[in-house]
Amino acid sequence: MTDQNRPDSPLGGLKINLGTATETPLGGLSIGTADPAATSPLAGSPVTEATDGAPTETKVLIIGSGPAGLTAAIYAARANLEPVVIAGSAPGGQLMLTSEIENYPGFPEGIEGQDLMNRFREQAERFGTRFFDLDVDRVDLSGRPFHVWAQDTEFAGQSVILATGASALWLNIESEQRLRGRGVSACATCDGFFFRDREIAVVGGGDSAMEEANYLTRFASKVHLLHRREGFRASKIMIDRAYGNPKIEVHTNTEVAEVLGDDKVEGLRLRDARTGEERSIPMEGLFIAIGHRPNTEVFRDWLPTDEKGYLVPHHHTASRIHGVFIAGDVADHRYRQAVTAAGDGARAAIDAERWLEAEGIAEHATQTAW
Repeated sequence: MTDQNRPDSPLGGLKINLGTATETPLGGLSIGTADPAATSPLAGSPVTEATDGAPTETKVLIIGSGPAGLTAAIYAARANLEPVVIAGSAPGGQLMLTSEIENYPGFPEGIEGQDLMNRFREQAERFGTRFFDLDVDRVDLSGRPFHVWAQDTEFAGQSVILATGASALWLNIESEQRLRGRGVSACATCDGFFFRDREIAVVGGGDSAMEEANYLTRFASKVHLLHRREGFRASKIMIDRAYGNPKIEVHTNTEVAEVLGDDKVEGLRLRDARTGEERSIPMEGLFIAIGHRPNTEVFRDWLPTDEKGYLVPHHHTASRIHGVFIAGDVADHRYRQAVTAAGDGARAAIDAERWLEAEGIAEHATQTAW
């Protein structure tokens, strides 16, 4: 629980269930084998099994349960499209591991990521959305109805909205995972404000790391940029900008061996990548900026991706397959914000409704339906 008596606390004392998943995409879908120990505050809704071996059918099948997928569900349900959401075994997306959110409209006092996702889901359920907290194994997008299989359950949709998000890449050390949302973050835009006048570190060697380090100097008293190699992958202009910022101290050949602290980040144990020598330094925050991986594995045989592996919309939210739509961070490696993902979800649902109407599958929605 966020301590209301400590507004200056940098993500300390956060009420969060870190057992949701070790890596949870913003789209709320864990592609592949789920962690059997993972639980989710959003999980537990009844899963309606298909009868007689027939697939669960719907006009709009939504894959993913982050802001994009849940917003699409709200819009589709209000348009009487009876959406079904395959939410993943750890539903809710990366916001389930996010500290208090202060930049989502409508919450002037801020709101915890878990609470925001709970509200999204409750709103979608209010209008009749059905949820299945399952992980997708494979899809068949060769023709209508489109087919999706999730843990031996078959689904069929006249249209599909892909909102599986992207997963932040992590260092995969125990202390980093334990302190996520308690001083460890993968989003400077989301959490930088909490570190005003604090000394923090950024890990990474690409343009994203340089950009985040520069951005965080707006808040932090000092930013340590840590990179495990001597050279950087970043562009020269971004490297020069980092070295030229008086509030950034660059450390090359430096690895994070451990994040120190019990309830929040209190320091880092660093290792020299050349000599193996270790040292500990006090630190109040750690931002991981080593990239993101879009959750597109099961779609890559069906839809084109860009050089970074993100899905590529063909026209607005429509893909190259008629009836298949794309929303949120699964196609967005520029903004990666809850509000932009939610906007994408609304656009995809409206596009899907209009496409279904044109195909004669859905009746015309009134102007007030949205």
